[in-house]
Amino acid sequence: MLQVPFIRDNKEAVIKGLAKRNIDASQMIDEVISLDEDRRSLQTQLDSVLAESNSLSKEIGNLYKSGEAVKANQLKEKTVQLKEDSKTLGDQLDAKVEALNQLLYKIPNVPCSLVPAGSSETDNEEVFREGEIPVLHTDAQPHWELAKKYDIIDFELGNKITGAGFPVYKGKGARLQRALIAYFLDKNTAAGYTEYQLPHLVNEASGFGTGQLPDKEGQMYHVTEDNLYLIPTAEVPGTNIFRDELLNESDLPIGITGYTPCFRREAGSYGAHVRGLNRLHQFDKVEILRIEHPTRSYDALDEMVAHVKTILQELKLPYRILRLCGGDLGFTSALTYDFEVFSTAQDRWLEISSVSNFETFQANRLKLRFKNSEGKNELAHTLNGSSLALPRVLAGILENYQTEEGIKIPEVLIPYTGFDKI
Repeated sequence: MLQVPFIRDNKEAVIKGLAKRNIDASQMIDEVISLDEDRRSLQTQLDSVLAESNSLSKEIGNLYKSGEAVKANQLKEKTVQLKEDSKTLGDQLDAKVEALNQLLYKIPNVPCSLVPAGSSETDNEEVFREGEIPVLHTDAQPHWELAKKYDIIDFELGNKITGAGFPVYKGKGARLQRALIAYFLDKNTAAGYTEYQLPHLVNEASGFGTGQLPDKEGQMYHVTEDNLYLIPTAEVPGTNIFRDELLNESDLPIGITGYTPCFRREAGSYGAHVRGLNRLHQFDKVEILRIEHPTRSYDALDEMVAHVKTILQELKLPYRILRLCGGDLGFTSALTYDFEVFSTAQDRWLEISSVSNFETFQANRLKLRFKNSEGKNELAHTLNGSSLALPRVLAGILENYQTEEGIKIPEVLIPYTGFDKI
C-alpha cells in the first residue's frame, strides 16, 4: 500500500497518477491526510499523558522514600485519572489507525510515468512483436479439438471429477506439460534465480501482504474452517518469504523461481473466449520474483522482460509485448508488461505472462526493508513475472505446431519430452 508520508508530500501527484486508472481519488486522499492528522494528534496527547504518568510515578516513589506518604497518596489519585485518560486515548488511537489502514488498503498503486492512459485492454500499448505467424493446413483445428483427437487432454473427465475448468492431462499431454515446467525452471535457474518449492495454501496475512486481499478476495478459493486461501499464483507465497524481514543492502538483488499449481475462481468468466485451456480454475505456472534496490528496479524489470523473450524465442512462438494502460493495470502494480502468444487456429492473441514492478507498494504491506549504506531502514522494491503460465503456452504449441501428420514438438523441448511428435 502507499505510504502516508508519500501521500502527504505528493498529494497532487498521487491524485493525478491515480487518475490514469480512471479513479477520482481526491476525496480518499483528503480523508487519508485527515485521518493521519487525527492519528498524530492523538499520539501526541497519549505520549504527553504517558510521560506525565511516568514522571509522577517516579515522584511518588521518591516521596515514599522520604517519608512524605500523604503527598504521595495525593499524587496517586492523579495517576489513576491519567491511566484512564491513557486508555481512552489509546482506544481512540487504535480506532483511528485501523480506519486509516482500511482506507489505505482500498487505494491502488500509483502508475509509473510510462503507463499510458486508457480505460481498458483495447488501450494497451504494443511495444514489441516477434516471430512469424505460421500458415496452417486447411483442416487446422483449435487446441480443444486437437486435445480430443490425440487424447492428450480430457476436459469432460475433469468436469466429471471436479467441474469445468479442471482439465485432466493424459499420456503425451501430461509429459509435454511436465517438460514445459522443467524447461522453464531450468531456464530460470540458469539465469540466476534460486528454485523454491512453495506451499499451495497461504494465510490471510500473506494475502494482504501481496495485495490479493482485500482486492481479489472473491477470486480466491477460501478454506473457511482453517481461514486459508488456495494460491492464485506463486507470487503470494514466494514474496511472503520476505515478510517482516530486514535485509542488508548487500543481500540485494534476490531472485527466486518456483513452480506451483494456481487456483482462481474466475467468477463470471463465460463464453467462447474462455474455451479449452484459455481460462481455467486450476492451472500450472512457473514464476520469477525479484527483491531489488529501489534505484535499479526498473533495470531489473527490463531484464525480466528480456528473459521471458528468450524463452519464447526458443519455443519459436509468435508473440507480442504490451505495456498495460492505467485502466487495465493490476491493483498493486506500478508498471506491467503483458506477453501474448498468437493462436493461429483461434486467430487471436492469448496472454501468457505478466511482468510487473510494484515498487514499494507490496514491500510497505510486507514490512520488507533493507538497511541502506547510511544505516537507515528503507523499503525494497518487489517485482514478479510469469515464466511462464502453461495453459496458453501449451495451447499455442498445439495449434501453431500442428501438421496433417500430427503435432510437432518444439526442438528445445524434445530433450525433456523424449519424443518429437504427437
